[in-house]
Amino acid sequence: MSGLRQGYGDALVIRDLDLDLEPGVFGLLGPNGAGKTTLLRTLATEIRPRAGRLRLLGLDPSDAAELTRIRRQLGFLPQRFGYFPGFTTREFVEYSAWLREVPDEDVGRRARAALDAVDLGAVAAKKLKALSGGTLRRAGIAQAIVNEPRLLILDEPTAGLDPEQRAAFRELLRRHGREGTVVVATHLVEDVAAACMQVGVMYAGRLVFRGTTDGLVAEGAGQSQGDSPIERGYISVLQRARAQA
Repeated sequence: MSGLRQGYGDALVIRDLDLDLEPGVFGLLGPNGAGKTTLLRTLATEIRPRAGRLRLLGLDPSDAAELTRIRRQLGFLPQRFGYFPGFTTREFVEYSAWLREVPDEDVGRRARAALDAVDLGAVAAKKLKALSGGTLRRAGIAQAIVNEPRLLILDEPTAGLDPEQRAAFRELLRRHGREGTVVVATHLVEDVAAACMQVGVMYAGRLVFRGTTDGLVAEGAGQSQGDSPIERGYISVLQRARAQA
């Protein structure tokens, strides 16, 4: 994308953003209100850009035929996702596969694989309304990966997951990053350090850092605030961005 602008009503949220994403796992950090969710919704084709150029998987989402092709190859987990409470976990994931036009003969196999990937096989027959918050979040991850997407977009995916589940999820990210492009927005810098090859920091609708996790760590040299090297780098980038605003 280049020169991307995005907003709601009269408010401009993303300002002239340039970003090229390669295969691998890209972590997106930033404070609340930085524009992370708006960027992810744009990448997920939920909202059209106000201005600028956007291409996904080599295709133009402003073209109806190409938009359909993009959505078949895209997986998205928003912060809050809609679902029918009376669906079982399996039905929910199968329905998500159907929405993305997975061939009928592959739906069952893909759904089982997605549920197994997030360790939900044991609750496949349980209704969504009976699931705990963390388990429901994992069901959301399963629906996002059921079509084996080339572009996987995840907004705060580890909210509600316990440490063991987060560790398993980071391995899932690494696995999908070997086969496609993953964009994950999170407040948990340790998840970025463990799973992401590239990282970006957003502030006030702009990308104020883009580089490797080692590069972000280097930004924190001499910074005392923060509990880990990458957290100190992140805080240093934010403090500099605020000072220049």
